[in-house]
Amino acid sequence: MTGKQRISYFYQPDVGHFYYGPSHPMKPHRIKMAHHLILSYGMYRQMECYRSHPATPTEMAAFHSDDYINFLAKATPDNLRSHSNAMQRFNVGEYTDCPVFDGIFEFTQLYTGASLDGAVKLNRGDADIAINWSGGLHHAKKSEASGFCYINDIVLAILELLKVHARVLYIDIDIHHGDGVEEAFYCTDRVMTFSLHKYGDFFPGTGHIKDTGAKEGTGFSVNAPLTSGMTDETYVRIFKPVMAKIMEVFRPGAIVLQCGADSIVGDRLGCFNLSLKGHAECVRYTKSFNVPTLVLGGGGYTIRNVARCWAYETSVLLDVELPDEIPYNDYYEFYAPDYKLHLTPDQRENLNTDASLESVRIDLLTQLNGLKGAPSVQMMEVPPDFELIKGSVGVEDDRTETKEEREGEGMNDGGS
Repeated sequence: MTGKQRISYFYQPDVGHFYYGPSHPMKPHRIKMAHHLILSYGMYRQMECYRSHPATPTEMAAFHSDDYINFLAKATPDNLRSHSNAMQRFNVGEYTDCPVFDGIFEFTQLYTGASLDGAVKLNRGDADIAINWSGGLHHAKKSEASGFCYINDIVLAILELLKVHARVLYIDIDIHHGDGVEEAFYCTDRVMTFSLHKYGDFFPGTGHIKDTGAKEGTGFSVNAPLTSGMTDETYVRIFKPVMAKIMEVFRPGAIVLQCGADSIVGDRLGCFNLSLKGHAECVRYTKSFNVPTLVLGGGGYTIRNVARCWAYETSVLLDVELPDEIPYNDYYEFYAPDYKLHLTPDQRENLNTDASLESVRIDLLTQLNGLKGAPSVQMMEVPPDFELIKGSVGVEDDRTETKEEREGEGMNDGGS
């Protein structure tokens, strides 16, 4: 590939206005904070900025069950008593980590629609990289909410990419195992999942190194179980050689990269010790392969640091240097007392020993060496985009506005 990579950025100004509840660690407001940093650093000028469409129940049904989608569409904090059986069945409600809050279904529509729009943009060859920081909700199952996640936008985006690409690679650098995505594609060789995560007495409890897939998918689930205190140097020591081997043997046509920021230092729920630069080195290395890539958010519960992380990783994708001084923006006071972009890792012990890391690295490289080359797929006529299935002229028209209109809209969104 020659020339600068074309980057599309998807954002819905309302996505940051939803509220899980006063004591809940998931704060959608972090997405808006990241957006304002991206605006105040001027990065929007170097991307095509789009207001994404809200996903429809039909689009969600490509993976999720109809009764689960219908429940989410009807559930409100005011009618919970009439849905008590369904709440238990779908793992939603006050006794779970997935509460019913005002606008819950609209929230899922917004983050999911942005991931689908990004996948379609890549499929059409209209962008090399698509970014949706509101996406990456990797724990949701076919008929069950889990780990603050209700609709699995990642699985839906991968299904969209599989319409055009024979093989899709999913990479997960969130501190939690990407269990919902792994489970969805556990028995296929068309999707390889690669997750680096804290393992052992830690949610969701899956992601053992010997969980490698089943049936046709045997060997195509790649898990790097780690423990507390991971540093930049030790994280990259696992990520780069395994990623290089994956690209050699699997040769994906597209990549989905989930950039959960709960693996960086100082996270409310995390226990790794990565700086922004260490976390973003995975983004930089993935980008270097010049494969169409959908970049998503994910976890992250110290919201000022989540915003820092995703703004910095946007700059890495754009190949631009950002000054460490955070420019003034609507949420400037969140970055007190230093008002700096970068974080300093803590002085703490890394419980991952050289021997344990080397064992993980060797086991994963051995697993990948055992694969018999990249699977080939007899590609039939490419199925239509989800938006063409809907036949909605209005939606199509919304996506063909001029770049100038989009940039102006991006600025306006920032002030909402």
